[in-house]
Amino acid sequence: MKRLTIAISTAALLAGGAAYAQSADRNADTTRAEAIERTAERFAKMDANDDGVLDAEDREARAGQMFDRLDANGDGMISRTEFETHHAERREQRAERRGERGERQEREWGRRGGRGHRGDMAMMRRADTDGNGAISQAEFQAAALARFDRADADNNGVVTAAEKQSARAAMRETRQQRRGN
Repeated sequence: MKRLTIAISTAALLAGGAAYAQSADRNADTTRAEAIERTAERFAKMDANDDGVLDAEDREARAGQMFDRLDANGDGMISRTEFETHHAERREQRAERRGERGERQEREWGRRGGRGHRGDMAMMRRADTDGNGAISQAEFQAAALARFDRADADNNGVVTAAEKQSARAAMRETRQQRRGN
């Protein structure tokens, strides 16, 4: 259960950090103003208790919400059937999204395996610039805009499809170097 809680929390926090580059069309140009707007929306969604910071309380609340979604019969326990049903539904949803985008082979999701969460947590620790164990909206936005700025190769305030592709390739290369591949 602890691993599930950590995985859910990390996924939610990571999704928020990457929100600046995501849109209905992943390759559509993204302006800095759109990045700021999406980051604010994502932060608000992740701040489960509306206290202006992302911290352990928010992670626990999100984990509780996920538990409730998994516990289909409401008995306070997640059976293997409920767990497998949930994962089958998630796989189906991801496959549909990939089909709609015409991107990514199914294999790409499996390549990260369980290793990705360590990197995700490191990214969240870097966002916590004051080291207090909580990420304020300002820290969250600063981290997202730093990634936006790194992707905006020509510094014109717009991240194009080509810049996004280049940034993704650079991130993949960095991850591979860290792993020693």
